[in-house]
Amino acid sequence: MTTAVTAAQLVNRRRAVRRYLPPQHGAWVMLLLPYLVGVALVGPRWPHLPLLGAWLAGYLLSYYAFQAAKSRRPRRFAAQLWAHALVAVPLALAVVLVRPAVLWYAPVYAVLLAVNVGYAWRRRERALLNDLASVTQSCLLLFVVATVAGVPPVRVAPAFVALLLYLAGAVLYVKTMIRERGSVHYLRYSIGYHLAALAAAAWVDLLLAPVFLVLLVRAWVLPARRLRPAQVGVVEIVCSVLVLAAVLLAS
Repeated sequence: MTTAVTAAQLVNRRRAVRRYLPPQHGAWVMLLLPYLVGVALVGPRWPHLPLLGAWLAGYLLSYYAFQAAKSRRPRRFAAQLWAHALVAVPLALAVVLVRPAVLWYAPVYAVLLAVNVGYAWRRRERALLNDLASVTQSCLLLFVVATVAGVPPVRVAPAFVALLLYLAGAVLYVKTMIRERGSVHYLRYSIGYHLAALAAAAWVDLLLAPVFLVLLVRAWVLPARRLRPAQVGVVEIVCSVLVLAAVLLAS
């Protein structure tokens, strides 16, 4: 009886946690990679900790805000919105109080979030432009991390370009593996993009070229294989680690 009760309690707790965490496992790589690169390049500062908390809680808050816009039922997500806002807002204010200069990025984020809201309202959140807006938001965090550290944003500009090239390509590649599997047009776009990204990355720094060559090969070869979403995710985690190492080595 005790075991059965304990098992039931665990199931209930898991369900409660899932209510507040979106089933978007691939998003965490996109959220954490620019942060880790930025902190590694400019050196850790204590305000980077509340920044990380505000960044992650802000993502969770935005996810459920988009769900509320999509469903036209904001009350349905009121608990999640309040919970994540109560974490994100105080941490964001702490960062602003320490480094008011981060507010310079607010208008850019506002425009990009407006794009996300527009696509959520029209229930087209899987649109390519919407995904690219989210990628740009993540990559801009590099400049925020630098500003929080009191380092000129230009210091992380090459890393910003490299991560933007990688994450934008990852959007196209993942679409060819899952939602646009079998689409010849998407496959051509993905391969063409990765060829251009390889050239651009080599122009930024030749040390980036080997990794972007690997990315090109995976975009070219893997769509012909029937990989499960979990396998696609594992491949992307490995690619993210390679990109992280290459960007740090090149900087």
